Amino acid sequence: MYILQESLFSFIELQKLESKERLPLFFSALDLRPYAKELRSHSPRGADGHCRQGILRALLVAPLENIDTFTGLHRRLHFDLRFRYQCGLRLDREAPSIATLSRVFAELTSKGLAKRLFEDLVVQCKKEEIIDGSLIAIDSAAIHAYEMKQPKRKSERTGNANWGAKFDSFGNKVKWFGYKLHLAVDTASELPMALCVTPAHVNDRDMAPSLIGQVAEETKVKFFILDAGYDQLKNYEAARNVKAQAIIPMNLRNEKEPPASMTSNGTPCCSMSFPMTYWGADGDHLKFRCPHATGKVDCPLGMASCSASNYGMVVKVDTKSDLRRYSSPHRDTKYWKELYNERTSVERCNSRLKTYLTADALHVWGIQKVTTHQYLNAIVLLTSALAMALQLNFLIHQKILQVCSFLSFKSIKLKNLLY
Repeated sequence: MYILQESLFSFIELQKLESKERLPLFFSALDLRPYAKELRSHSPRGADGHCRQGILRALLVAPLENIDTFTGLHRRLHFDLRFRYQCGLRLDREAPSIATLSRVFAELTSKGLAKRLFEDLVVQCKKEEIIDGSLIAIDSAAIHAYEMKQPKRKSERTGNANWGAKFDSFGNKVKWFGYKLHLAVDTASELPMALCVTPAHVNDRDMAPSLIGQVAEETKVKFFILDAGYDQLKNYEAARNVKAQAIIPMNLRNEKEPPASMTSNGTPCCSMSFPMTYWGADGDHLKFRCPHATGKVDCPLGMASCSASNYGMVVKVDTKSDLRRYSSPHRDTKYWKELYNERTSVERCNSRLKTYLTADALHVWGIQKVTTHQYLNAIVLLTSALAMALQLNFLIHQKILQVCSFLSFKSIKLKNLLY
């Protein structure tokens, strides 16, 4: 028996718990043995090292405890014996050194284990119906680099941090030196399903097809929801290739004149230049009716000049003729607007990663290590939702067993009275 548990509730509720209660609950949703096995040294020489599973636990829980440096994690393991014990590390020897923590993090990066754990958790959340996956929102977030700032041309040669710029919600241009975190988020649970990290100068719309492809491999998506910055034909085509629809507002800044007898959002106009009324979809075709016949306008010529039928003139538009301009559902409909409003889920996910966790508190260099850092933060969100959902299911099962036991007791007592 599984209960759908939204990540907003799960993560905030987990944060409210004290550390001594939070960590066991968090670790109860993780089986790190297969990943820790790949981190063990196979060399017969040298002293016995620290438990790799314990170090992996410490690295994973560091964002949850708002620890953003290896030095800070070492100090916490050294002075907080309960924390060290909960991570699975021995108390009769020194805590792992800063160098050891850094070395295990580098191994996670080189072997791609953080990405694999993230993908496995996404699959697990889907199995337990925490992630729905039918509506996916995509957006990017600015990540400030720990590296020394360099001129743009020199940064482009390294392939790491670079200068980026974006307009905020007030229309102000914001510049930063660092990276971009590109996220694909399930709108129902607000949990990440795919991510990638690029230098800050990479355009958002260039990364959308890759994220669409990654998500579509794991689940059947109906709609991909993106803002106007992604309004480019290749993004509509990427969604179409996986049998989904891209919900993207038209970006009119560089828009040419729309086709004759057509509004900018893809609505045909009648002979009197009135926008026609959307009347549903038939497969890949959108149906539009005479606006006078549907009561939307009072045409001075009525319907007679357009059609002899009492139904009025009908126009059908093939969405495949222009994937960017035509959308199913149509852009002017209430359903399309409701779908687009779901895009805010990716903004909330980005906010949690940067505000409550350590996504924007980098202390590692290079795009590969930065990507591992982001995966660890995303893993915390997935594990938090999974742990809280499993805990809720356990409590429900316990309650059901108590009720069944009580009813059974009452039944036996009733039988004794009858006899």
